[in-house]
Amino acid sequence: MPLFTLERTVPLPLDEAWRRLTDWPRHGDVVPLTHVTVLTPGPTREGTRVVARSGIGPFVFEDPMEVTLWHPPADGEPGLCHLEKRGRVVLGWAAIEVRPGPGGRTRVLWREDLRIRFLPGAFDGVVEGTARTVFGRAVNQLLRKE
Repeated sequence: MPLFTLERTVPLPLDEAWRRLTDWPRHGDVVPLTHVTVLTPGPTREGTRVVARSGIGPFVFEDPMEVTLWHPPADGEPGLCHLEKRGRVVLGWAAIEVRPGPGGRTRVLWREDLRIRFLPGAFDGVVEGTARTVFGRAVNQLLRKE
């Protein structure tokens, strides 16, 4: 069960970094071969359900997630979102945190515990390395792109 953490410090206010990271459909714009759909009416809150559908042709899988903790940043205080992955293929959780950083910047922490059902633990290193690369690029693009 690979657990990894991504850390970034960006020249954005807390609320803007939060908005960019939790705009779920935008994740589909930055993760290759992925489309993200929000299944529940907005705004995002605990109980919001999101599905990321990834792949091409017959090799497609869904990654359904539910927001189980939703604390947007307010008055300079950190923000934290926790998602549970509840799919038939992808399991685990993700946590997105934004907190004040140095010089008015924002520090972003993205933690993920990722499991691929039926994949032996011997592949954890490959899963972690691939996920770290894919999610790292996605976080960079979400924070960079408007």
